[in-house]
Amino acid sequence: MFSFLLQGLLLGFAYVAPIGIQNLYVINTAIREDRIRTLEVALVTIFFDISLALACFFGVGTLIDTFPLLKGIILLFGSIIVIYIGLILIRSNPKISNDATLGNCTLLKIIGNCFVITWFNPQAIIDGSLLLGGFHASLPYGMSNFFIFGVCMASFTWFLSLAAITSFLRSKLNNTIIRSLNVICGSIIIFYGFKLGYSFIQLL
Repeated sequence: MFSFLLQGLLLGFAYVAPIGIQNLYVINTAIREDRIRTLEVALVTIFFDISLALACFFGVGTLIDTFPLLKGIILLFGSIIVIYIGLILIRSNPKISNDATLGNCTLLKIIGNCFVITWFNPQAIIDGSLLLGGFHASLPYGMSNFFIFGVCMASFTWFLSLAAITSFLRSKLNNTIIRSLNVICGSIIIFYGFKLGYSFIQLL
């Protein structure tokens, strides 16, 4: 039992740790907003990441393969929205001070952003389905729950740690560094968006 939980935990870290849109969003929030807002973003990201992991584990990739139109819709709208998020990030001009504010980003907008960067990423859905779905098929009867629980624990631990560490180091950053990080993160996000758009064109 413990060995399957550990396998899920290790695989979960390997799956979530590589820098992607979710990580960039959490990092950027942690260096721009106060710790309450950062915690909110981290928790919402965890919720959608775990929901995606569960869906992949139990076969959402099969649904996309069965209905190619659904895949095309996700690719097209995902591309547009992700590019928009990246452009907003590049154009922003954050100011770091000792009095961090919550800014204009409401909790509803945070939920929408986290949903988009998680569920409008077809590559993550497909890769997750192949990876987690493959493990699901290979697990002994009754051990799948322990495995996926380990994956969920990895997501929870990773995003909370990422938010806390970045928020702690925030005081050592100046406005120029933050602005540069915004441009870098925004550019990477836009690159992801264009990749989704290119995948949509290939699908056609």
